[in-house]
Amino acid sequence: MDEVNGVLPPYVAGAGAGVGFGSNVPRVSPEDWRYQATEFAKGLAELSVEFGKGCRDVVNQSILRDDSFVVRTFGGPCKSACTKLRFLNEYLPEDRDPMHSWSVISFVFAVVIAVLIVTSQSDAPVPMIQKLHIYPANATRILLPDGRHLAYQEQGVSYERARFTLVAPHSFLSSRLAGIPGIKDSLLQEFGVRMVTYDLPGFGESDPHPGRNLESSAMDMLYLSYAVHITNKFWVVGYSGGSLHTWAALKYIPDRVAGAFMVAPFMNPYEPSMNKVEKRRTWEKWTSKRKFMYFLARKFPVLLPYFYRRSFLSGNLDQIDKWLALSLGKRDKGIIEEMKYQEFWQRDLGESVRQGSAKPFVEEAVLQVSNWGFSISDLNVLKKHQGKGIIFWLKSIYKRRPQELTGFLGPIHIWQGLEDRVVPPSMSEYVHRVLPSAMVHKLLYEGHFTYFYFCDECHRQMLTTVFGNPEGPLPVKFDPKPIKEVINEETEEKGIDIHSDVTFL
Repeated sequence: MDEVNGVLPPYVAGAGAGVGFGSNVPRVSPEDWRYQATEFAKGLAELSVEFGKGCRDVVNQSILRDDSFVVRTFGGPCKSACTKLRFLNEYLPEDRDPMHSWSVISFVFAVVIAVLIVTSQSDAPVPMIQKLHIYPANATRILLPDGRHLAYQEQGVSYERARFTLVAPHSFLSSRLAGIPGIKDSLLQEFGVRMVTYDLPGFGESDPHPGRNLESSAMDMLYLSYAVHITNKFWVVGYSGGSLHTWAALKYIPDRVAGAFMVAPFMNPYEPSMNKVEKRRTWEKWTSKRKFMYFLARKFPVLLPYFYRRSFLSGNLDQIDKWLALSLGKRDKGIIEEMKYQEFWQRDLGESVRQGSAKPFVEEAVLQVSNWGFSISDLNVLKKHQGKGIIFWLKSIYKRRPQELTGFLGPIHIWQGLEDRVVPPSMSEYVHRVLPSAMVHKLLYEGHFTYFYFCDECHRQMLTTVFGNPEGPLPVKFDPKPIKEVINEETEEKGIDIHSDVTFL
């Protein structure tokens, strides 16, 4: 092309020969493959530009016309959105076209999101940094009907002498080691309490569940109760995020639950039955980062593993308030800085992330902000609907059926710190509004951790409120030897033949 115009390219023989740097340029013949490749690339680029211009003209003339379907359908919303986002153009340099700049920015943003999604979908365990010590596996496990193993731990009295049995699912970023942190075994013995705590699927030493929800969580609790010899009804304990599984037990296995007590129970902040005041008081207590994590859990959960692997799954030891973006009060900050809390926190955290997978944490986060499959108001005690029509009316005349009730019939106790910024008091207020039978104990000056962690007096108050005055464990039942064994021992000592035909009544 340049030869036709009478000008040779700089790399062609004779261009600038004799003086200057032109004499050092290697001579390339028009028949050389490098010359042909360069010209082909130039022609391809020119054709691509012309093709792009042609596509643009086709789009402008057919799709982007004022009377086209696309413009009539999406033109108004797009124009409104562009008007609201026009203030962002002030941050662009003066010589930049907003249309071109924001199209490039949007493309780069889409590529970044796609990369994060691809990297987050890997379920490979994350190698832990040596700062976080993980102890050897030593949990007792049971085999569930679907082939999974569930790890659990027992505290307090044995099952033969237990007056009351507590089953405690743990909260987010915790394990079976938590239960009621710091509760003394002597206090459990005094009240005759047996406490069973277990690892949720994928946490600690429990196998993951491929499609778990709150109903499957309640079924795991039911199978666990039978496996550990809980023959009577048991109490469920819920703290913070672990209260999700407590509510599930009250909904799906109410016949096995004697009652429930919870401390700072977490509720879905997107619950549609919350009024505007309750939602506002809930969201205003949280930091911007915490709000963003709830938004991701609800809309883009595939991005959560990226943030989890950079925080608690990295193995670095740090305070819980920094990892979970918690806004804590003075008393809560004071307790998490104590040595006994730090030792417990490191041990519980190491057990929680033992498997190194982000999947169970993502599942738990999604459960917190998604539809639970039931409402708290479903636990209200109501008369069961018997049916309509003349047949049901005639049956009710000749045969009086006992009145059946629905909902949860047992007591529900809730302790809520009024200085709690992790689970705001507005959540407990919502529970009391839709579930009037629940007894809410408001704790002045208490935060999220102060009443539940390492507080002997608080633990005694809770057990006394729920179970009354301590009566100790049940007495040991005397199990006499079978009469045949006793007779055998006595007759052998006296030399009597017991193999004769004798019937003992």
